[in-house]
Amino acid sequence: QVQLVESGGGLVQPGGSVRLSCVASGFNLDVAPMMWIRQAPGKGLEWVSGINRDGTITSYADSVKGRFTISRNNVWNTLYLRMNSLEPDDTAAYYCAKGRDWTTDVRSWISRGQGTQVIVSS
Repeated sequence: QVQLVESGGGLVQPGGSVRLSCVASGFNLDVAPMMWIRQAPGKGLEWVSGINRDGTITSYADSVKGRFTISRNNVWNTLYLRMNSLEPDDTAAYYCAKGRDWTTDVRSWISRGQGTQVIVSS
């Protein structure tokens, strides 16, 4: 059974940084592209970033490009999102999401975790 458990969220000041982690279980991380998605208060789900199976190709939403970095460690079955220069508009619940096995699509997910909250406020 696929399980994705996020951690690392919290309250951070504008301009600050935080690193989110996602530990996967129930499958080997290297079979699937992975991504981060978020949901701001009162809004729908938004794709944030994706990474291919071996970590050589990454993609970002325009709103986070240059500030966020996605990475993965397939040995540790862990996905990361480093978030720098945070802005109040980045306030959201952040979810780790799994793509379809053996594909290259880093924007479509089939399952996600419970999420971790990031609040950017002074």
